[in-house]
Amino acid sequence: MTNIHATCVTLNNKGILLLGKSGSGKSDLALRLIEQTGATLVSDDRTELCIKNNKITAYYIDELKGMLEVRGVGIIKKKYQTETVVLLAVELVDELKKIERLPKKEYWEFNKIKIQKIKIYPFESSAPFKVKAACDEIGEVS
Repeated sequence: MTNIHATCVTLNNKGILLLGKSGSGKSDLALRLIEQTGATLVSDDRTELCIKNNKITAYYIDELKGMLEVRGVGIIKKKYQTETVVLLAVELVDELKKIERLPKKEYWEFNKIKIQKIKIYPFESSAPFKVKAACDEIGEVS
């Protein structure tokens, strides 16, 4: 297992890894994905990754299970899932202008396994819906 600085949710049985610096909006976007699109928390801020059946699989950190940091509120408890196959990586950027209108396909790689990657400005009101749209475009977990 490899521990990385990332937040992970699952939506329609597809894991979504939120990647960004500390304070970049990972937890905020995760909260909005949970509340607005029906996603389920896997892990917040620290995520365990491994390769299982030739797929990137994410797990929660035991001491943080079900916990989500909400800036200005504190740590809240959310329903959680113990693991998910990660099919989408979301790189959080700090300015909307850093995102191309019609981007070329990009990928994120972990232990020689590549998955689709998109860039999102997390504080845009449509951010959770853009992540859901990208997730919906990805094929089913096999």
